[in-house]
Amino acid sequence: MPARQPSKPRTRRQTPETRPYHHGDLRRVLIDAALQLAAEGAEVSVREAARRAAVSPGAPFRHFPNRDALMAAVAGEAQRRFRAEIEVALDQAPATDPLGRFRAFGLAYLRWARRNPAHFEIISTGRYFAHGSSAELTRDHAELIALTERMLADAAEQGLLRSADLKRIQIAGRALVYGFARMNLDGHFPRWGVEEGETERMAEGVIDLFIAGIAKP
Repeated sequence: MPARQPSKPRTRRQTPETRPYHHGDLRRVLIDAALQLAAEGAEVSVREAARRAAVSPGAPFRHFPNRDALMAAVAGEAQRRFRAEIEVALDQAPATDPLGRFRAFGLAYLRWARRNPAHFEIISTGRYFAHGSSAELTRDHAELIALTERMLADAAEQGLLRSADLKRIQIAGRALVYGFARMNLDGHFPRWGVEEGETERMAEGVIDLFIAGIAKP
């Protein structure tokens, strides 16, 4: 009878949560882990992000001394992705059409917020950390607000607006896109008879209605 061959040790299948971190950009891995935690609605901490990255609890502190530093980095990454999407949309809108550019901006904002709810939550609310503690995020927010204000100011200069109260129009425009994105994230639309597949079409209609209301006939 032939000798029994020794059995090979079983290899444990590693899930994304248990796969150990070997090399590369630990900072990036920790940012991604924190974002995943936020997307799941879990409590985000440096130690929990380390557990997800399968590194020692002390390893992340070389990059992020505390939770606020980690969340500021996550928010910075979210903001960069958001800005990239906005820039692509504006590149396709005529520079001489400020209301058309506002429409492109608003739709890009709403599409991004719908596809990236965790990112949107992090950069639009103070739930995860104090935004004012991040100079980069504060600057980026200010630049985006200035961008939308400039579009509507250009429309006013070209005589395209019904009202001379530019600040009120600018605040209304901000409230429109932020409020729509917030309603979608919080799950309000089914109560208004707007199904999942109709959200983008509704977004287009709401933005067009707003523009029709502020533009001269």
